[in-house]
Amino acid sequence: MTDFDVVIVGAGIAGASVAAEIAGSRSVLLLESEAQPGYHSTGRSAAFWAESYGGPDIQPLTTASGAFLANPPADFHDGPLMTSRGALHIGTSGDAAAGRRLLSDFDRSGVSLQRLDWNASVQHIPGLQSQWTEALWESDCCDIDVSGLHQAYLRQATRLGAQLRCNAELMSAARHNNVWQIATRDAEFTAKILINAAGAWADEVAARSGVIPIGVTPYRRTIVQLVTEPGAPADLPLVIGLDGSFYFKPDSGGRVWLSPHDETPCLPGDAAPEELDIALAIDRFQQVVDWRIVRVEHKWAGLRSFSPDRLPVIGPDVAVPEFFWFAGQGGFGIQTAPAAAQLAASLLTKDIRAPERVTAELYAPQRFSPQR
Repeated sequence: MTDFDVVIVGAGIAGASVAAEIAGSRSVLLLESEAQPGYHSTGRSAAFWAESYGGPDIQPLTTASGAFLANPPADFHDGPLMTSRGALHIGTSGDAAAGRRLLSDFDRSGVSLQRLDWNASVQHIPGLQSQWTEALWESDCCDIDVSGLHQAYLRQATRLGAQLRCNAELMSAARHNNVWQIATRDAEFTAKILINAAGAWADEVAARSGVIPIGVTPYRRTIVQLVTEPGAPADLPLVIGLDGSFYFKPDSGGRVWLSPHDETPCLPGDAAPEELDIALAIDRFQQVVDWRIVRVEHKWAGLRSFSPDRLPVIGPDVAVPEFFWFAGQGGFGIQTAPAAAQLAASLLTKDIRAPERVTAELYAPQRFSPQR
């Protein structure tokens, strides 16, 4: 089969989730440039769900995704896709204003944020240094089974008839007689709608399709896995710096996942960690707790891609409405995936309801039209 209603470029969490939402009512092809889906961003996620993460304009998508992740349909996944973790946002006295802003940003939003003093904080983080006097506890933060979620979306999409082609980089796409003519290196396809779910490559896919890019920029994010003495307790929360300079969380066997929360603009590609970023992460970690670092066991980097205003871009292109943007998910694409995919499907099919309390216009490509 080479003729489809919808061709989706990218089979990471974005492409897989929207394919799963629409495949039952449309013929769908997923084109993945790599040998396996989710190689660059989805497979390198720090894997948490925190309603405050990404800011108040991301929170509606995160909140709307929570019920699905906590209790997915039985035919989608066997059991919950997230487990309780809790998050502690910490800072020194110099970060008091950042703490007040965080509380203000989510006032009356339903996000659970509670002030803690140092004595309460050290109960959550054994070995916490005494200067970390500012703390906000976010009780609803959870870990996400990223691989389980991604694979469930791919299974649902294929069960409903979607086709997946790997090693199938989009080389060009052009509209002729109201139909997309799409070329990969070794095959050609047609489609009525072309969905750009290419993550860090979103602008490049747009350019190859004759569509004006929006300005989706990839950024490198570094994560290191540490062995420490003592090891991280299993109930350690996600620990986030109020100044945005670090986060860490426990992994299996008492290990720690640590990031300097870096955002370094880069070209789309196979991101690799820089030694300077690893050193910064370790230095910041050592300023937080008195644990001894035994060794760096693993290190990697992933790509986060942001639009110019740091919000996702979900909807038809202004000039070419048959080109649908589903990009710019930043570092919150996993935790917002269910609601974002439902929103995209509602705009694509008209027979699926948008998630409650999610405003489509907030993420629409039209907001960039004056600059284009």
